[in-house]
Amino acid sequence: MWLLYNIGIYVYAFLIFVASFFDEKAKKRYRGQRESFSYLKNNLAGKTGILWVHAASYGEFEQARPIIERVKERYPQRKILLTFFSPSGYEAQKKYKHADYICYLPLDTLPNAIRFVRYVQPETAIFVKYEFWPNLLRRCKSKNIPVYVVSAHFRPNQVFFRWYGRSYTRLLKLFRRIFVQDQQSKELLLNSGIQNVSVAGDTRFDRVVEIAQRRKALPVVESFVSGSRIIVAGSSWPKDEELLIAYAHKRGVKLLIAPHEINESHLNWIEEQWKKKHSPDTIMRYTEATEETVKDKQCLLINNFGMLSSVYYYGHVAYVGGGFGVGIHNTLEAAVYAMPVVFGPNYHAFKEAKDLIKVKGAFSIRDYESLEKVMDRLLADGTAEGQRSGQYVSENRGATDMILKELFA
Repeated sequence: MWLLYNIGIYVYAFLIFVASFFDEKAKKRYRGQRESFSYLKNNLAGKTGILWVHAASYGEFEQARPIIERVKERYPQRKILLTFFSPSGYEAQKKYKHADYICYLPLDTLPNAIRFVRYVQPETAIFVKYEFWPNLLRRCKSKNIPVYVVSAHFRPNQVFFRWYGRSYTRLLKLFRRIFVQDQQSKELLLNSGIQNVSVAGDTRFDRVVEIAQRRKALPVVESFVSGSRIIVAGSSWPKDEELLIAYAHKRGVKLLIAPHEINESHLNWIEEQWKKKHSPDTIMRYTEATEETVKDKQCLLINNFGMLSSVYYYGHVAYVGGGFGVGIHNTLEAAVYAMPVVFGPNYHAFKEAKDLIKVKGAFSIRDYESLEKVMDRLLADGTAEGQRSGQYVSENRGATDMILKELFA
């Protein structure tokens, strides 16, 4: 099994090398991984007591962030190394001020694992959610370095619980502690002979609460709302936007769109779709708007990064995009403001989305007719549904403190 894994890693490395000639993301990953060892050698030589935190991409970073920032708050002298696997995480957070060292994680070959641990000499390692790198885990174990995984979520169909996945299941025993999101994950592990497990919840709840408490006031958005009932579409994709533009046309409601992609071509596409059904002067981009000029607009298009978590505050119903594609985006960013949440059909891989539906704080739609039915009801009065979503977030806080209590006992 592990022979095949190691061969596969080298094959993957070759494919990334080839792809780097044609794809910018692959190029960044290839270069970043190649430069990691020189970065580590130059910056960590002779350092001790390093807390190493690894997040695959941006989403996992958001789960690691509450832990990192709480550590820095309580132990300001502690040095933290933050590694990423994906360019989407590294490029967005390469200047993150709460980590002392930031780089790509080299590919998990055995020589790389030996070299990485030798350079970093971490005192403790934290992996986020789904990061299970066999060679790195074994090397850390051989050097008595405690490794934890946080915000993990296990499902019965994963390789760990299949007859052919026993070697992967044994790999989980290399962790000092596995902090899982829910009781079901714990039961799956216990039934497979994994005892080093605790239910701590998901650190993203702590993160969205902190973000909400520090939200930015947005006078232009407030002027746009001006007492109207507002749909905030966050991280939307074209299919989401088509449905919402059609609904705004039929019902005359105000729509605030913060698309997942804010490149010029996509922004132009949204404006074109809007103008097919609406007067051209009823849509405006955020960067072109003032408190005065935005008042009579029906659609405000957010063309800045980093605003969505504050924008949700002004909505009455949130629509979270991605559900007609690979999967929905962050529903908790909206739910924290005690507002009902709506999304497309592809949400089943996301525990928090299923939980929100279960408590009737969120609703899934499959087409325009179901969107219209749900939005009509929630815009008329979605108070109870919003309260349920807000309560769900509030009741699931506390994972960060529980994890740190064990890490620094």
